[in-house]
Amino acid sequence: MGNLAIITAVILRIFSNSFLNVFQKKLTAKNESPYSVNFVTYLILAICCIPLLGHLSGAVFMADFWLYSILGGIFGAFGNAFLIKALEQGELSVLGPINAYKSVIGLLGGIIFLKELPTLSGIVGIILIITGSYLVFDTVEEKFSLALFKRKDIQYRFYALFLTAIEAVFIKKVILIGGITVSCISTVLFGMIFSFLILKFHKIKISKITTGNILSFLMPALCFGLVMVTTAYTFAKINVGYALSLFQLSILLNVFLGYKFFQEKHLLKKSAGALIIILGSIFIILY
Repeated sequence: MGNLAIITAVILRIFSNSFLNVFQKKLTAKNESPYSVNFVTYLILAICCIPLLGHLSGAVFMADFWLYSILGGIFGAFGNAFLIKALEQGELSVLGPINAYKSVIGLLGGIIFLKELPTLSGIVGIILIITGSYLVFDTVEEKFSLALFKRKDIQYRFYALFLTAIEAVFIKKVILIGGITVSCISTVLFGMIFSFLILKFHKIKISKITTGNILSFLMPALCFGLVMVTTAYTFAKINVGYALSLFQLSILLNVFLGYKFFQEKHLLKKSAGALIIILGSIFIILY
C-alpha cells in the first residue's frame, strides 16, 4: 500500500507539474507578467491555507522552522519566477528537458563536496543526459553550442533549476520538523511573501482577476497545489535525490504538451532526446 501511494504521488506530480507549465505559459502569452503570475498563484493557495493555519501552532516556536521556511520561501519564489520567465520566452518542449540536469548537478555536487566517486552507472547517466539534450537542442537555431546558453530563456531555466533544487532541501527539512501539512503551509505563505517582494522590486502591478479570466489563474494554482502536496509527500517517504530523478519523467510529457498546445515542432526528435534523458536519469538513480 505504501509503495502504491508513492507511485500515485509521483504520477500526480509529473502530470500536475507539466500542466502547470502549460497554464503558466498561456498566461504569459496573454501579456501577464511572470512575476505577477507567480505571486497570484501563491496568493490563491495562501487563501486556501487559512483554515489549516492551526497546524503551525507547534512549529512556530522552533527556530529551525523559521530558518528553513524563510530560506525555502526565498529559493522557491525566485526559482518559480525564473521558471515562468523562461516559459514566457522559450519553448516548453525545449525547456522541460533541461530539468534533468538536476540529477547531473546532484551527482557532480557529490563528487566535488562529498568526494563521492561516481560508479559506471553514474557516468553512463551523465553521458545519456547530455546526448539526449543534444538531440533536443539540435532542433533550435543555436544547436547544442555556447550560443545556446546565451539565450535568456535557457539561462532563466537553469537559474530556476538551481534554485528549486536547493529549495527541495529546505522543504525536506521543514517536513522533518513539522510534517507534510506544515511544510505545504510554510511553502505557500513564505513563497507568497517573497514573490510579492519580487513583484514590488520590479514595480509591476498585480494582475486583475475578473470573471472572464479567473479560471486562467485558478488552474495554475490548482496544479501548483498538487505539485506542492505530492512533492512534500514523496520527499517524506523517499530520498530527495531519488524523488527528483523520478520527477524527470515529466520531460517527455512536456515535449508532447508543447507540441499539442503551442504547435512546437520536431516532436519525434525531441521525444527521442527526452527518452534518452529519462534513461540517463534512471542510470543516475541506480548510482
